[in-house]
Amino acid sequence: MSESNSTIRPEADQVSSKKLGQLSALMPFLRPYRLQISLAAIFLVISAAGALAIPAAIGQVIDQGFMADDLANINRWFWLLFLAAAVMAVGGGLRFYWVSWLGQRVVADIRKAVYNRILGLSPEFFAKTRTGEVLSRLNTDTTLVETLVGSTVSFGIRNAVMLLASSVALAITAPKLALMIAGLIVLMIVPVAMIGRWVRRLSRDAQDRIADISAVGDESINAIQTVQAFAQEDRERSRFSEIVENAVIAAKRRIGASTLMIVLVILMTFGVITFVLWLGARAVLTETMSPGQLGQFVLYAAIAAGSTASLSEIWSQLQRAAGATERLAELLTLEPTITTPKEPIELPETPLSIRFENVSFSYPSRPTDRVLDDLSFEIPAGQTVAIVGPSGAGKSTVLQLLLRFYDPDHGQISLSDVPLKRIELGSLRRAIGYVPQEVAVFSGTVSHNVAYGVSEGREEEIKVAAELAHAHEFIDHWADGYDTELGERGLRLSGGQRQRIAIARALIKSPQLLLLDEATASLDANSEQLVQEALENLRADHTVVVIAHRLATVRRADQIFVMDGGRLVAQGRHDELIASNPLYARLARLQFLDEGDD
Repeated sequence: MSESNSTIRPEADQVSSKKLGQLSALMPFLRPYRLQISLAAIFLVISAAGALAIPAAIGQVIDQGFMADDLANINRWFWLLFLAAAVMAVGGGLRFYWVSWLGQRVVADIRKAVYNRILGLSPEFFAKTRTGEVLSRLNTDTTLVETLVGSTVSFGIRNAVMLLASSVALAITAPKLALMIAGLIVLMIVPVAMIGRWVRRLSRDAQDRIADISAVGDESINAIQTVQAFAQEDRERSRFSEIVENAVIAAKRRIGASTLMIVLVILMTFGVITFVLWLGARAVLTETMSPGQLGQFVLYAAIAAGSTASLSEIWSQLQRAAGATERLAELLTLEPTITTPKEPIELPETPLSIRFENVSFSYPSRPTDRVLDDLSFEIPAGQTVAIVGPSGAGKSTVLQLLLRFYDPDHGQISLSDVPLKRIELGSLRRAIGYVPQEVAVFSGTVSHNVAYGVSEGREEEIKVAAELAHAHEFIDHWADGYDTELGERGLRLSGGQRQRIAIARALIKSPQLLLLDEATASLDANSEQLVQEALENLRADHTVVVIAHRLATVRRADQIFVMDGGRLVAQGRHDELIASNPLYARLARLQFLDEGDD
């Protein structure tokens, strides 16, 4: 079992305890389509009735036509035989249409529900679960559910109806023989059920191995430049090959178990049919049964045995679908650790002040590693504050907590005297403009990316934001301008261009609080100067928190916070800290050396 699987296994245990089993998780998605389910059921019954009428018609053709040498009866019963076949065909076709429609519709709803749930989960989940595994569940597992809803269940019910009805017909045609067949069918079901449970366990393992393939493939392809830059293609090929072989081994185990079940079912089915034919032949010879009754009985016996065989195969498919449903239910039952309060408090529509009160925090993946330790500070509304410090000091974590990607373990964070936990999540994040260290660029146009945080169609505002971020200068040189397609993950952009797009995306929101995490790190000196001037113009209407190590950024700040070991060790202006704080003086000295090297 992969590590990522183990992170969400507790929810699977809860789902497993449900009375109706894993497949009961599909019920909420089926309820809206009661009409379509009813139509499918009606046509299923019609199709089954037509199929069950065929053996009776054939029996009458033999006894009332061939054996009686009556042409009129032969015509009548052949017309009835054709009518039964027509009913079976039309009913079967319409049943296929509605169950296929239902499978597509239900799976579309499941995919949307799973995706919606994933988007609402906290970053803690994504820190523990690989993206490829989630995508595997969203695609591969839902395909199995589609097969279940779109065909397997329908065929299962049809075969169950056929088995029940043919059993009744057998009992009416030849009660003694029917009793023997019933006992034989029961003997068939017991080993099939035992093997079915085995198939389900193996199917679950096979699906997990497929998820591993998606996870490893997604990881290496997304980092293809790093892989190639370090000449690790062979290593990644070997790793992927090993994962694929593990999936093949798991699939072989499942196939082996399914094959054993199929062989067993076929042997038992034909054994039953042969035994019935032998008994029936003896009955005809002793004249306790007519040839037509024997033909009718054999056909009903074949239907019963065939239905039993089909049900055993369907049982195997149900086991696989149950495993897939279980994996999807794990995602659907996950709850975000960060939630909106029931009675939220609105933020003022003005620049926001910030207060940290004795805040301590450790990331859930590293609970013993305290990143922030009893951190307290205040930032007045409308001020620009730079946070500096060595790597691992907790600077970026401050921004993560302000965005409420995580909640502190101890202490409280407030914006304009409103506790962060009392603010509606969407409202909080709409009030914040955020430029992370690793900029995300979406496939689509420049306009789409700049206007990502607001409604699109604001051409003038997009251009203004791009000009403020000094992105307009390179966008305007492109042939398609703001309609230029940036490609997947914006690979066509340089690092500096990506950051300026991200800054424009943050500025177009006119946020009350602007968070910049090394936002100018990839800019050249001239571009950084221009962006700093733009940020300077925004200070009157925004509170700005900047994580930076470059002095051009730090010197413009109203205050500088120096962090080390998760604590605030000093604060003040640049000249004050140079004189009073050895850590800041050392960081500044290193920065001067860097600039000298440039």
